Amino acid sequence: MTHADDVTWMERAIELSRKCPPAEGAFSVGAIIVGADGTELANGYSRETDAHVHAEESALAKLQTDDPRLAGATLYSTLEPCSERKSRPLTCTQLILRSPIRRVVIAWREPSLLVADCVGVESLRAHAIEVAELLDLADQARAVNSHLLA
Repeated sequence: MTHADDVTWMERAIELSRKCPPAEGAFSVGAIIVGADGTELANGYSRETDAHVHAEESALAKLQTDDPRLAGATLYSTLEPCSERKSRPLTCTQLILRSPIRRVVIAWREPSLLVADCVGVESLRAHAIEVAELLDLADQARAVNSHLLA
């Protein structure tokens, strides 16, 4: 994937994040899984299917865990994948680590608003997953969360 491809997919993920019902104490996040051939495999957004589902979790749930396309896929998330979670047994970081995905692109890191120290990026990198940050799109991703950051 080129930087231009990453920007295009992240802009689409930001659009998805706007579908999230705003919630106190929860970020609005969009996620897209894109195959090595540049086709969208799945997408999801926070609170898409229930009040606690996260964007990455929602997108990953739409594919079989042994889907061979995941091995070359990139996961785009408008926010750093969570590394702590109260509502589910597995964090988004753990779900990604259990998948064949080897590349994650984010727009911004989780601030210490709800979790004191999110270490999603560090955990992924420690397991040889490439993580790219599109800081030029961070403001757009943050704007969707103005209900929390005001």
